[in-house]
Amino acid sequence: METNKLAIRSWLESVGDSWIFFYKLLRNTFSFEFEWSEFVRQCYEIGYKSFMLVGVTSFIMGTVLILQLRPTLVDFGAESMLPRTLAVAIFREIGPVITGLICAGKIASGIGAELGSMKVTEQIDSMEVSGANPMQYLVVTRVIACCLMLPLLTILGDMLSLLGGYLAMNFTDKVSFFLYFNKCFGSLTFTDYLPAMIKTLFFGFAIGFVGCYKGYNANRGTASVGIAANSAVVTASLWIFFIDVIVVLITNFLI
Repeated sequence: METNKLAIRSWLESVGDSWIFFYKLLRNTFSFEFEWSEFVRQCYEIGYKSFMLVGVTSFIMGTVLILQLRPTLVDFGAESMLPRTLAVAIFREIGPVITGLICAGKIASGIGAELGSMKVTEQIDSMEVSGANPMQYLVVTRVIACCLMLPLLTILGDMLSLLGGYLAMNFTDKVSFFLYFNKCFGSLTFTDYLPAMIKTLFFGFAIGFVGCYKGYNANRGTASVGIAANSAVVTASLWIFFIDVIVVLITNFLI
C-alpha cells in the first residue's frame, strides 16, 4: 500500500513538473530574445540529418505496401486501385505515424542524451550562473525546430513512398509515371492533407518537448543520461499514438 502511494505521488510530481516546464517553454517562446543561429543549427541537425533515415524507410515502406496489396486487389479485380489505395494509406496515416516514430527514436533520444549530459556536467547550471537563459537557448530552439521539420520530413517521406510504390508496380506491370501519380493525387482530397499535417505538427512538438524535458531534468550521474534518452523515446512514441488517436477521432467527427 505504501509503495502504491509513493508511485502515485511520484507520478503526480512528474505531471506537475512537466506542466511547469511547459509554462516556462511558452513564456520563453514568445520572448523577443530568440536565438536564430541556434534555431537554424537545430533545423539542420533535426531535419537534414534525419532525412536519409526517413527517406530510405519511406521508400521501402511504399515498395513493400504495393507488393503486399497487389495480390489481394488482383483477386478482386481491382488492380487499378493500387495507386489510390497506397496514396490514401500513406498520406492519411502510415506516412505521418512512421515518420513520427522514426524521429522519436532518433531525435528525442538525441535531445534527451545531449541535454542530459549537459545537466550532469553542470553546463546548464553554468549558463544560468553566467546570466544566460538555457530555456531560451536549449529548449525553445529545439522544440520549434522539431515542429517545423516534422511536417517537412513527412511530406518528403510520403513522396518517396509513392516513388517506391511506382517502382514496385513496374516489377510486374508497365505503368506510366504520369498516369500513376495522377491516380495517386486524384484520389486525395483536402481532408486527407490537412489532418495529417496538423498531427505531424503536434508530433514534432511532442518529440521536442519530451526530449528536452527528460534531458533537462536528468538526475546526477552518468547513468541518468541513458535513462533520459530511453525514457524520451518511449514517452514520445506513446504520445505520438495518443495524439494520432485524438486527431483521427476529431477528424471523423467533423467530416
